[in-house]
Amino acid sequence: MRHVVSVSLGSSQRDHAVEAEFLGEKFLIERIGTDGDLDKAETLIKKMDGKVDAFGMGGIDLYLVAGKRRYVVRDARRLAQAAQKSPIVDGSGLKSTLERRVIRQLSDSAMVPLAGKRALLVSGVDRWGMAEGLTSAGCNLTCGDIIFALGLPIPLRSLAKLKLAAALIAPIVVRLPFTMLYPTGKKQDVQKADPRFARYYLENDIIAGDFLFIKRHLPPEIPAKIIITNTVTSSDVKDLKKRGAAVLVTTTPEFNGRSFGTNVMEAVLVSLAGKPWAQLTSADYEDLLDKMNLKPRIMILNQ
Repeated sequence: MRHVVSVSLGSSQRDHAVEAEFLGEKFLIERIGTDGDLDKAETLIKKMDGKVDAFGMGGIDLYLVAGKRRYVVRDARRLAQAAQKSPIVDGSGLKSTLERRVIRQLSDSAMVPLAGKRALLVSGVDRWGMAEGLTSAGCNLTCGDIIFALGLPIPLRSLAKLKLAAALIAPIVVRLPFTMLYPTGKKQDVQKADPRFARYYLENDIIAGDFLFIKRHLPPEIPAKIIITNTVTSSDVKDLKKRGAAVLVTTTPEFNGRSFGTNVMEAVLVSLAGKPWAQLTSADYEDLLDKMNLKPRIMILNQ
């Protein structure tokens, strides 16, 4: 049985382990949260290095991406360097392929109408593939990178503006402690429904991106909204339904009532690839996704 472990800076209360089968191979998939403790995460990776088929790096990005430029996050590099034998991935390779693919599937099948919709992507540099996908599908895109990461009411309403903002800000941001930019540990369970940001949720038809980032400032009511995200728990689904969201789309499969993050699914693909991780291309990911026939999960929460 292959063993994939996601070492996450997130809350340990969300730890999870399941057995699954992909392309005839059985997997034990685990998520281990370190409650925002970088030292603990680094120690865990070093301890399990060489004993697992692949690591996922959860709750943190190794790269911020805007167009063809990638910006390396300092704290994440430290974790990546802790693995010397087992491959370690942050999900960025899969975000660029799977999430772009999911948006295309939604658009082509008309399962979830996208053309002409106003879409809020809470962080474009976290999900450049999704940003491009939403734009190509005919959405009027707003990226909330500056709004939600830095707390400044500056919406970025095009890919060109996102790239410009990234070129100016990302080289500084990636040097900051990651905990300043993204909720880790117990902060993931804290919601701050700041009324300054509520209008960005309410004026858009689609709310997309990392769910913890979405949830952090989610207004009490989000009537008729379409949520496109990755990792949700059963309690998250109930909460979205209670707030009035119409549709939930998750880009990764569900296991025992929970969808795992893109870092986990990328680790699964890497362990199945049959070639060194550093040699994998977008075409390799696309080929594996075709063979696995992964489909987005679409849930109607409220009519």
